[in-house]
Formats: sequence, C-alpha cells, structure tokens
Amino acid sequence: MSELTVSFGLKVREQRKLKKLSQEKLALLCNIDRSYMGRIERGEVNLTIEKIYELAKCLDVSAKDLLPDDV
Repeated sequence: MSELTVSFGLKVREQRKLKKLSQEKLALLCNIDRSYMGRIERGEVNLTIEKIYELAKCLDVSAKDLLPDDV
C-alpha cells in the first residue's frame, strides 16, 4: 500500500460517509464488488483514471475531490 492509495481511499470513505452510503450501496451504484470497494478504501489497489471518475460520479463529487492534497 502506498501513501497515495491510502490517502485516496480515505477520501473515498469520507465522501461516502458524507453521502450516508454504505460500502455495499456505493459498490452497487458503481457496479463493482463490495469487497473491492473495501480494498479501495483501505488503499490496497491502484485505480485507473476511468475508475476514479466513475467513483466521483457515483459520489456526486468532482474527481479532484477524491485526490489527496499532498502525499
């Protein structure tokens, strides 16, 4: 796990909780497996730019809102 992927995962989790979504609900909205969503939030996976934008769309935020400020 890199610092970047962990920071990204924390941002996703923060936005998900602000929207009052469970991991399961967000995974369903994004058409991905719930266990994979958990791995994203824990910073265990590197995502493609397409997946970052898809997550942002599902969370109704800008992709830049999911990117860490400084790593």
